[in-house]
Order: sequence, then C-alpha cells, then structure tokens
Amino acid sequence: MNELHGSIPTSIFELVNLSSLKLFSNNLSGVLEISKFEKLINLTYLDLSNNMLLLTMSVHSNSMLPNIRTLDLSHNNISGMFSWNVGKDTLYRLNLSYNSISGFEMQPWKSMQILDLHSNLLQGPLPTPPNSTFFFSVSHNKLSGEISPLICKASSMGILDLSHNNFGSMLPHCLGNFSKYLSVLNLQRNQFHGIIPQTFLNGNSIRTLDFNSNQLEGLVPLSLIICKELEVLDLGNNKINGTFPHWLGALPKLQVLVLRSNHFHGHIGFSKIISPFMSLRIIDLAHNDFEGDLPEMYFKSLKATMNIDEGNITREYIGEHYYQDSMMVTIKGLDLEFVKILNTFTTIDLSSNKFQGEIPKCIGNLNSLRGLNLSHNDLRGHIPLSFRNLKMLETLDLSSNKLSGQIPQELTGFIPQVCGFPLSKRCTTDEIPYPSQEIDAKFESGFDWKITLMGYGCGLVIGLSLGCLIFLSGKPEWLVWIIDRNIHKKIVRNKRSTRRRGARIC
Repeated sequence: MNELHGSIPTSIFELVNLSSLKLFSNNLSGVLEISKFEKLINLTYLDLSNNMLLLTMSVHSNSMLPNIRTLDLSHNNISGMFSWNVGKDTLYRLNLSYNSISGFEMQPWKSMQILDLHSNLLQGPLPTPPNSTFFFSVSHNKLSGEISPLICKASSMGILDLSHNNFGSMLPHCLGNFSKYLSVLNLQRNQFHGIIPQTFLNGNSIRTLDFNSNQLEGLVPLSLIICKELEVLDLGNNKINGTFPHWLGALPKLQVLVLRSNHFHGHIGFSKIISPFMSLRIIDLAHNDFEGDLPEMYFKSLKATMNIDEGNITREYIGEHYYQDSMMVTIKGLDLEFVKILNTFTTIDLSSNKFQGEIPKCIGNLNSLRGLNLSHNDLRGHIPLSFRNLKMLETLDLSSNKLSGQIPQELTGFIPQVCGFPLSKRCTTDEIPYPSQEIDAKFESGFDWKITLMGYGCGLVIGLSLGCLIFLSGKPEWLVWIIDRNIHKKIVRNKRSTRRRGARIC
C-alpha cells in the first residue's frame, strides 16, 4: 500500500499502449471522467480500488476499453446509476463493491464470470446476471421484489449471494438445481416466505446454504441428504417446523448446523446412523420447543470437538479464496456477526428449549469445545465433574435451570480468578464489557474481560454463567486471533468507507 494522493495525472491517459494499470489502496481523490479512458484501447487490467475517487460519465459511449478483462473500482465514492459499457466481449471480472451506487444497468457481457456489487445502495428488482456468471453478489443493498426464475439460466453459477436485502417473494423452485457448480447460496436477512426449494441435483457441489432471518416455513427438505459436500446449513430465525432432522447426521462434511429460533419440537432422540455428525463443530438449536433428555448419543459422536491439536493445525476459514462463510453467534443476548468462521471455533447452543433430566457426563469429552450454552431449560442434578476436562472452554452458560449442589472445584481449578455471586470473592467491577459495535483504529486487540457466576433461584439451586465472553485472566483466543489478523484491513477500510454498517467482527 502506498500513500499517493490527489487526482490521477492526465498524462497517464495518453499511454495508449498501456495494458495494466494498478493504483489500488492509495488516497487518490477527485472527479474522474470515464471518457478519459477512451484512448486506452489496449488496457486489459484496471484496479483503482480502495481510493476516494468519484467517477462520472458525461456522455454515453458504445465502445470503451474494448479489451478490458478485470475492472476493480471497489471502495470508492461512486454514486448514482452505473451504466458504463465496457469490455462487451472480454470483461470477466467487475468489482464495484463498497460504493454508493443506486442503480445498475446490466450490459450484454459475453465473458462475465465474477460480478461483485455488494455493499452499495442498489434499489428495485434484482439485476439478472449474464448466463456465464460464476460469482454474483448483491448483498447489503436495498433490492426488493421477487427473484425472477431467469436467474436459473445462469447454469455456470457457483456462488450466489443475495443476503441483506429486502426481497420478499417465494423462492423459485429451480433455485436448488439450476447449476451443478453451485457451492454457495446465501439468502440470509431478507423477507422470503414459503418453503425451501425441495429439489437438488444429484452430484451437486453445494457447500453452504444460508437462509437465516427470513420467513420460510414448512419442513427441512429431505432432499438435502444428497448434498454430500454440504458444510454449512443455516436455517435460523425462520418459521420452519417439524422434529429434529436427524438424517442430516449422514452428511459427512457438515460442520455448521444452525436451526435456532424456529418452530422445531419434540425429542431429539436417537439416530440409526452410526457415528452421526462426526464433522459437526458448531450446532445451534436455541429457542425452539425441543424436549426430553439432552441427546447423549450425539454428544458422543461429535469428534470434531474432541482432541484438536491446535499446535499442528493450520488456522483457516470455512470457504474459498474469494468467498468465505459468515454466521451470527449469540452470547448472553448479544448478537455478533462473524464474517469469517475460523476452523478452530467450536460451540454448542441448546438454550431456551424444554430439555429435562441431568447434564450428560460425556459432554466432558468434548475437550476442544469453545462455547457451551444450556441455559433456560429444565435441567436438574449436579454439574458433572467431567466438565473439568473442558479446558478450552471460553463461554459457559448453565443459567435458568434447576441445577443443585456446588460449583465443582475442579471446574474452577483451571480458571485462576473466578469471581462474582454466589462465590465469596467479589469482582472489581459490576459491568460486563461488551465488544464495540465497530472495531476501528482505537482498538488495540486488548480486552478487559472478567468472569462472573450468576445465581438463580435460592438455596443450593443455582445457575452458572461463566463470563460474557472469557475469563478475567485471559482473552478469547479465537476472537482475538480473528481481530488481530484483520485489524490493519479494518483500519484502512474505515478510513475510506463512506458509511458504516451493523456490528460485524471481521
């Protein structure tokens, strides 16, 4: 990254033999009239991203940059309607993300593969991408209306992200089977209603299905059983009903299962599948009507939360080079959006259901677990001594149950500074610090965490809530690592962003 500032020198636009121009990640500003590019007919690569340029178009041109293949104008000050007709036969990658574009005129591009329009101010119906498109993102805009079945003509589509908009239609039936290359379908945070598409292609490549925060109803489609590549299934915050879809345990690569805040009910029960959910490491069934005993059989099978040797594992995120998965994590009522999911993050949230009986001792075998929330159920008995094995645990919430007995000394033995009621040792402050909604240049990766034990009920009936996020003597390693690794990117982005979005940790 350089620190170039001011406007782009006009002499550059006289370099008629120029084939590649890269001025990204500077402080370039001012108005740039696109007609200045008319002479650069040999230009194949243009990257002006991460600047503060304002592009204008005074006249319409039918032929501009005829040989351009890559055009990146992301993170600038482009506004209004974008109708730049460039690279009709050659353009295969166009990135206009993080601008203030309110309208987009789709051009008849014949070679388009990557079209990134996310984080703008786009309104109206969904622009239909060229049939050759592999990556198409319009997330974080203001698009509305229905999804035209014409999008299913994009038979080469691999990643389709329509999340964080105002779409309100039923989903086209073809959406699950229109492309054998489809790996990511992200529709979260819209107003889609009706049922989830019921048909998926045999031998499909679907890796991520994210329908969180819509108004979808009906049952989880049984046809998902053929999605053998599925790693992330997020159906949270909808109106989906039925019993627990135990047959999902047969999916060999499923790592993330989110069913929270739906209308699921009944006993989770047993599975006829030998060793179900062996790859699962994030499971969120909170805020449903599940009942009966906690599913001991499933706990015993969660191999991905056991014996993780972090010293010999490469930390990476779920996803691909250009697109990585995100998810919402709720901790003590605070929703945090992780725009990337670290492969060492493991959590189980079964809170706010109607589970009964005792806490299974086998949970203590999940010694790589980072978070466990069993609060707001009807659990009884003692806290298992086997919990002393959960030495990687960073969040533990057993509050609002009917547990009895004492807090196991073995559990607190590896937490050197436990404090708060009902223990005799008082904490230095009564405030629980929450992470700020927007991490900016003031953040220095240091946290002021503490641990609190919160009592509920009376006598020996207690609830246990270990911290909001982490212990007094430490930091949430998975959270700190994510932020430390990306803080420089965040600082640069904040300098150049024209507006802020909701609370995101990236």
